[in-house]
Amino acid sequence: MQSRLKKFEEKTGYEFSDESYLEEALTHSSYVREHPRENLRSNERLEYLGDALLDAVVGEILYRRLPDAEEGRLTKLRAAVVCEKTLADISRSLDIGSYLYMGNGEIKQGGRNRESILADAVEALIGAVFLDSSYETVSEFITRLTRNPVEEAISGRLVKDYKSAIQEMLQARGLKAPSYQVAKEEGPDHSKTFFVDLIIDGKVYGSGCGRTKKQAEQNAAREVLERGNS
Repeated sequence: MQSRLKKFEEKTGYEFSDESYLEEALTHSSYVREHPRENLRSNERLEYLGDALLDAVVGEILYRRLPDAEEGRLTKLRAAVVCEKTLADISRSLDIGSYLYMGNGEIKQGGRNRESILADAVEALIGAVFLDSSYETVSEFITRLTRNPVEEAISGRLVKDYKSAIQEMLQARGLKAPSYQVAKEEGPDHSKTFFVDLIIDGKVYGSGCGRTKKQAEQNAAREVLERGNS
C-alpha cells in the first residue's frame, strides 16, 4: 500500500508527512460501505474542505490577475475553473481514478471514470494537502493544478455553455429546443449526483451526470454535441 501511495505522491508533486490524510482522500464512500469492520472514513469531509479552499484560492488568483474585471466576470471564470468537468480533467491528468479505494459495485458501474467521483477526489486531495501542511502550501498546490484551466478561462477558451450551443444548433435546423429530465439521483442529500437525459421530440439523445441538476444538464448537452447527435 505504501509503495502505491508513494507512486501517487510522485504524480501530484506533493509528499505527505501523514499519509493517513492521503488514504482518506482516496477512499470513496462505496469502499467504506463494503468494509464496515475496518472503521474507515470516506473522503466526503475532505471534499467539503477542499471545495472551500479551491474557491478561495482560484478566486484570489483571478482577482489578482484581472484587476479591472467586475464581480460577474470573476464569478463566471471561477465557476468554469472549479466546475466538475475541469476538476475531472485535472483528476485524469493525475490518474486519480486508478488509485481510488472503491467498492466493487461502484467499479463495475464505471466509477473510476465517473466525472463526479473524479472531481470530488481532487477536492478531497486538496483538503488533505491543507491538513497535512498549511494554507500557503495548499495555495501553491492549487495554483499548480489549475494553472492551465485558469489561463484557458481568462483567454475565453474554457467558459462554454453547452445548453445554449445545442439550442442554437437545433434552432438553425428548424427543430424544437431540447428538454431535460432527471432520470435518477444518487447519494445523500448533502452530496447528491443527478443523472439527466436530454430529450428531443420525445427521444433521449444523450445523458449526463453532475453534482447539481444544471451541471448534469450541461454535461448531457456536451455529450450530444461532442458525439455529433441532433
